[in-house]
Amino acid sequence: MLPLRLFPVLAFGLLCTLSAPAREPAAAKPNILFLLVDDLRHDTFGFAGHEICQTPHLDALARDSHVFKNAFVTTAICMVSRASIFTGQYEARHKIHDFRTEFTADAWGQAYPQLLKQAGYHTGFVGKYGVGHKMAEARRTFDYWKGFAGQGRFFDPKRKGNQHLTALQGDQSLEFLRTAPKDTPWCLSVSFKAVHCQDGAKRQFPPDKRDETMYADVTIPPAPLSDPGFFASLHEPLQTSESRRRWEIRFSPKLFQETVKDYYRLLFGVDREVGRMREELKKQGMAGNTVIIFTSDHGFYLGERGLAGKWFAHEESIRIPLIIHDPRHEKKHTRPLTELALNIDLAPTILSYAGLPTPGVMQGRSLTPLLEKTKTEWRKDFFYEHHFIPNRLPESEAVRSERWKYIHWLAPKPGVEELYDLSKDPLERSNLASDPSHRETLATMRKRWKELKQEAR
Repeated sequence: MLPLRLFPVLAFGLLCTLSAPAREPAAAKPNILFLLVDDLRHDTFGFAGHEICQTPHLDALARDSHVFKNAFVTTAICMVSRASIFTGQYEARHKIHDFRTEFTADAWGQAYPQLLKQAGYHTGFVGKYGVGHKMAEARRTFDYWKGFAGQGRFFDPKRKGNQHLTALQGDQSLEFLRTAPKDTPWCLSVSFKAVHCQDGAKRQFPPDKRDETMYADVTIPPAPLSDPGFFASLHEPLQTSESRRRWEIRFSPKLFQETVKDYYRLLFGVDREVGRMREELKKQGMAGNTVIIFTSDHGFYLGERGLAGKWFAHEESIRIPLIIHDPRHEKKHTRPLTELALNIDLAPTILSYAGLPTPGVMQGRSLTPLLEKTKTEWRKDFFYEHHFIPNRLPESEAVRSERWKYIHWLAPKPGVEELYDLSKDPLERSNLASDPSHRETLATMRKRWKELKQEAR
């Protein structure tokens, strides 16, 4: 018989148990595999209609998933976009403007990894972190940490067998999947260095040695808008920018074929690792309860307009792939979604899968109502901004709507405007800003730019 003095303790414990909110069983919450590729365009996939790129595993994923046709970033540069992905905020709010700035403890406390951790998720991170160099807040959050600061190197003689970094990140991801607790939901964020270049290297996009012969017998078609006449019509500061300098060392006529093939080879390496992860999920019995989100931190010029890199508001730079796979939805998804999805929507979406609300400081929205075909009002346009090293990369802001794009180059003051009708001119060939017949549209888009700029703060 229990001593009488223990009854009050037991009674208090029972009362606490009955009054505490019931915790959702682990099985009811899905695991989340978030896959982020660096510098990856929206159109370099078989499922996107590309006739050269080989991406069999991503094509298979897309067939069983929701594919967003119109996904974009709000700033096309690594550290800013990654901060936006973590926090669901525009650069104007999260204020990660350069590669040195770290998250404050308060800011990180409202980022999706920390919120998942607090909700009982087992968390892991593999690859390029991209925000600051110390990464102190992230190291404290993730239960499994294989992140690194800076760019990393595709090949490193100190690495066993000089293994390609993409393959190493695949191995690390599999280790997480094999060791994750079976009774706890998990979120693994994998941030590939590929298909980013190796800055400063003679060979800018070195692939895995297994993929060296891929595309050897293929001739890559010239990049759209790559004729010198079109380059000469660009906003003048673009013609002497860092973007043009990088074009000269990557996409000039002697380099174009091998550079683009290496970019495609790096993507094939990523595709292989995605296939390995999906196979491991099946082996571990987790495939049926794991949501997979695949995307990029921004797009990339492959010589279009005589440019390289990202940074500017053209479609090649700001448009990204976005696949969301939820195996719990049995319905096949044959049509891509056409709504405007943004990188700031990713954190709210991840939180919603975990059953968590979107914090008030986040400016993005969960995409899950669109996936569930829930009737909801959705954005018709969005604000774009890029302010990093304006002496080398002309500063720009923009509004991209379902039909129109308005670009405002901030220098020389009071600014230079461009206007494109994307429904008739998807390659943005013809600037209509000086066309009298579009004066009213220009004024409307200029007004909207001012409104959205204020809302982004």
